[in-house]
Amino acid sequence: MPTSTQPDLQAAALEVMRQHGFNPDFLPAVQQQLQALRANPPAIAVTKDIRDLRDLLWSSIDNDASRDLDQIEVAQPMPDGDVKILVGIADVDAFVPKNSAIDQHAARETTTVYAGVRNFPMLPEELSTGKSSLLENQDRLSVVIEFVVDPSGHVSGGEVYRALVRNHAQLQYNSAGAWLEGTAAAPPKIAASADLQAQLRLQSDAAQKLKSERYENGALSLQSDEVYPVFSNAQIVSIAPQQKNRATELIEDFMIAANGAVARMLEKVSSLRRIVKTPERWDRIVQLASEHGEKLPADPDSKALNEFLLRRKAADPDHFADLSLAVIKLIGPGEYVLERPGDPSPGHFGLAVQDYTHSTAPNRRFPDIVTQRLIKAMLADQPNPYSDDELSALAANCTAKENAARKVEREMSKRLAAVAMQHRIGAVFDAIVTGVTPRGTFVRALQPHVEGLLAQGAQGVDVGDRLRVKLIRTDMQHGFIDFARV
Repeated sequence: MPTSTQPDLQAAALEVMRQHGFNPDFLPAVQQQLQALRANPPAIAVTKDIRDLRDLLWSSIDNDASRDLDQIEVAQPMPDGDVKILVGIADVDAFVPKNSAIDQHAARETTTVYAGVRNFPMLPEELSTGKSSLLENQDRLSVVIEFVVDPSGHVSGGEVYRALVRNHAQLQYNSAGAWLEGTAAAPPKIAASADLQAQLRLQSDAAQKLKSERYENGALSLQSDEVYPVFSNAQIVSIAPQQKNRATELIEDFMIAANGAVARMLEKVSSLRRIVKTPERWDRIVQLASEHGEKLPADPDSKALNEFLLRRKAADPDHFADLSLAVIKLIGPGEYVLERPGDPSPGHFGLAVQDYTHSTAPNRRFPDIVTQRLIKAMLADQPNPYSDDELSALAANCTAKENAARKVEREMSKRLAAVAMQHRIGAVFDAIVTGVTPRGTFVRALQPHVEGLLAQGAQGVDVGDRLRVKLIRTDMQHGFIDFARV
């Protein structure tokens, strides 16, 4: 958003997008398809194949400003302490037929990119934040994923079907999470409904059991220090960390369970899987642990690694994000792959699950639209809409574009931090040394959470040292922030 005192960050974001292989502009054929959809929208109706679940107390929880709502949730208590979880996923395929103009654009871009000052949607926003979004008090088509959580956090069942749903409460992570944790009063929508309060507590309890079970199986407790810009009068004035809480954990754990249920449903057909391979650089992870006085097994063991991570988080919370980042890099990024019936699955090392796909965010991820079409074909007893060659090519492009999206978001985050800090040149901050490399020594200010080069006074410092530093330079064009030791 251009201003008299700040650079044109939206233009910069578009330039960075194109540098990394994206072409976010929609072609005229997309507008033509949207016009046709306005004239002949999909029927939003109950049929013999579409159940009517509008009366259930569905709600959504997402970021404060999100309108591309992909999922809603509801929980039902069962005998013996079990809880049935229903996750309703937006039926994007109903609006975007395979090989249509919108589908071709989405298949090429593969993901919505969140560049801080601007979002680059995979789908036209008329759909992703409108007709195919599970907005409050709107009847919507959905694909429902149902599973049961027992008192130990074990998942059983796994039914998937189509339904008509209605989001009765559109909630936000920050306010809902603070209420669930008991650190703030209930936001108005929750305060107004005792039934909704009971429903959310039931969901949160089930999610915490799911999380405990995942950690018991070896899922990794990693921390990423993502930040977002804070605006005042169209100016970036600061950046703030993205905080996890009970509400973000609720959604995360439900989505992991739902994606596992879908993966198991699709075992008999060729499909896309989301995998994180067993780390090839496990020996370096073992060495990293030994540098902290700990010993890991010689063979990859996610449970042992997570126990080490939890001990380090308790011992050194300020430096845990840096350890997490090192482990994340050594494990390597996730990827999409074709899985044929009977193929052994590499699984997802970071989540400690063997069966996993992406199915819960079709408004913003193309693999989820592909998976949705596989589900609907199976439910209708129709052939797979994709050949193995198509799925393999889609997997490769989705992986490449996801990696590119991370680079865009990381580059823009650095630029936004440089802009946010430009008015604080000369200010002094408490900081911690995060890296000592041939390229230089890097520090992270503790408040606000920004990283930069220790351009002066780096002699004799090492990772983990605490310093007082002064901000001496920012460069928005390159995302540089320079500090001097004081």
